[in-house]
Amino acid sequence: MKFSTWHLLLLISVFTAINFQSTLANNPIYEQRRSDYISNAIANPIEDAITIQAYNSGTVDPAYLDSLLSGIASGLTSDFDIVKLIRVLYFTNGTYDAQILPVLNSVPYWLTENEVQRTYWSENHHIMWMGSDWLLHERYGRPVDATLDTRLRHFLRMKVQYGFYEFFSSVYAPYCLSGLLNLADFAEDQEIKDLATQASQILLKDILMLTNDKGVFFPTAGRNYFGKYDNAYGQNHNNLIYLLTGFGEVPGSTSHAGGFLATSTIPVDDIIDSWVPELDTIYSIGHSLESSFAINSELSDVDRVLAQWSAGTYFHPLVAYESGKLIEDSNLWNHNDFAAFTQFQTLNINDFPTLAEGASAISKSSVLMEEDIAIFKHNSVTLSSVQDYWKGKLGYQQFPVVVNAGTTAVFTSSGEVLDWDARTLENSHLPYVKQVSNVALAMYRPDPTLPFFGYTDFAVALHWKDTDFDEIRNSGNWLLGRQDKGYVGVRRSCTTEINNLIACDNPEGQSWVFVVGDSAMYGSFDEFQTVIDSSQFNEEWYLDTVSDQWVYYASIDIDSISIDYAWNQDSASTGIFSQELNEKGFTVYPNPATDKVTVDLTAYATDAVTIKIVNAMGQEVYSGNKKTLSTPVFSINTEAWAKGIYLFTVSTEDSVMTERVVLK
Repeated sequence: MKFSTWHLLLLISVFTAINFQSTLANNPIYEQRRSDYISNAIANPIEDAITIQAYNSGTVDPAYLDSLLSGIASGLTSDFDIVKLIRVLYFTNGTYDAQILPVLNSVPYWLTENEVQRTYWSENHHIMWMGSDWLLHERYGRPVDATLDTRLRHFLRMKVQYGFYEFFSSVYAPYCLSGLLNLADFAEDQEIKDLATQASQILLKDILMLTNDKGVFFPTAGRNYFGKYDNAYGQNHNNLIYLLTGFGEVPGSTSHAGGFLATSTIPVDDIIDSWVPELDTIYSIGHSLESSFAINSELSDVDRVLAQWSAGTYFHPLVAYESGKLIEDSNLWNHNDFAAFTQFQTLNINDFPTLAEGASAISKSSVLMEEDIAIFKHNSVTLSSVQDYWKGKLGYQQFPVVVNAGTTAVFTSSGEVLDWDARTLENSHLPYVKQVSNVALAMYRPDPTLPFFGYTDFAVALHWKDTDFDEIRNSGNWLLGRQDKGYVGVRRSCTTEINNLIACDNPEGQSWVFVVGDSAMYGSFDEFQTVIDSSQFNEEWYLDTVSDQWVYYASIDIDSISIDYAWNQDSASTGIFSQELNEKGFTVYPNPATDKVTVDLTAYATDAVTIKIVNAMGQEVYSGNKKTLSTPVFSINTEAWAKGIYLFTVSTEDSVMTERVVLK
């Protein structure tokens, strides 16, 4: 047979195409699992299976479609449904365009004035709205705003470079993945497609990092819900884990994210290979809040603020002015996310940074940036925690330290002790946590200003389900549990119960210790208990004569691991308060105060100085300057002032310095 040049080129192109496809093909075991998952979803249909129906046959259940379409205009989280409808559009090649497109084009895909319900900022919403807008623009020519291209690429590059703010979230990660997979599968722009693919792979590797050999994912998390720690299986993220690893229970039907991954073309072999049964590491993610201003500088004013909000900055003092301006300019005071802050609507936004600094116990701790996450995994047990994370301040959906003992979650949470299903998403105060390998010390000491914001219940409860363990033992303050070959030990701060839950109510401070292991590490459960019983725990208060501060100290020595921490902060509950020199250079004491405060401006003896004091509502209660002050050290009578938080501002020609003082 004689080959022409044309035949040779054709042959080369065929072999090249075959080789290219083989490099993209996922391993056959995964492909069989994916095929079985799709078949099961078709045989046991629910609304989340609509994406698989579209992929499998090009048609969908009309009742499911009508249900999705009916909620788009008024749904608080309609973007969760929009991403599914985008997938239906692409898989059905025009069959439902006339039915779907008018509905999708009826809602705004980015922030507009007077918005009251849609959330465009938190990370998962961020990408679902932007990704859907982009794909409708590419395929159907939908007009988009001038900043979409820049902010979408910026978001994707940020995830690839810095990781995810909503780290290890079994609530939010699957929805974030859905927005990313739509772009990875359907985007025509090659850069966006590649970046979305990389970000999807990173997100899935994160999930597998803290998945044990039973397919259970109970992680420390930047944002999560209590319900995600009640059941080991049957949840949205479990479908992803099963598809990738085959671990855990076989899903009865599909889930939102499972339907996306099962119909996606992204390569998953590297993701699957990333899972390991043993891990002992510090996983560092994100970037500092200070650096974010330069990192986000390419964005428009509105987009920059929303990008900051996606990391939980909201009313952090460094962002408070821009946040206030955006809320004011776009009239968001009636939005679901900001309704609780309408009391500040009449205040001057120029005062927001000062007020936010005064309210630092509640304004700073929602920020999810630059975190060091300790991870220990050994077969069926995991221990993970965020290191030194906003200690003493209010929590917002965070889970600072979590144990996974096989198929049960063990962790502490602060605040009113209620049944876990009835608890809010907050911790009344976050602990200081330090983890070394398979041991973690968690110390609770509430910020003394929290009562002024309505937070007064500082009990700490332990999430512990007796029925999940094969064996339970008590040894002093230690509570030990065994599930199969996995062990967990918790040193409780006390041995009491509140509302039938293991809980301790000590507002001065309390410390808890977590230890995990298994038979491969310790041998029998008896031997594990021997190690626990030989541990040395110490807890004390002492006066540091150098800093003149009361220090809360705790330490644990166990199995050659030593962890200790000295919490250096005046305690509102000791009744002893020290003179504390702030970092700004002037001194205000005592703090907290009762009937008077003393101000020391000696450091500014040669400067032109003015001082202004405002209350938490921004109202001025005192002002003075060097000409009116007879001495650089003076007292101010506060008997007539309402108790609460006051901001002392000292201004010179070169700087403005603030200090927060609590009046009891």
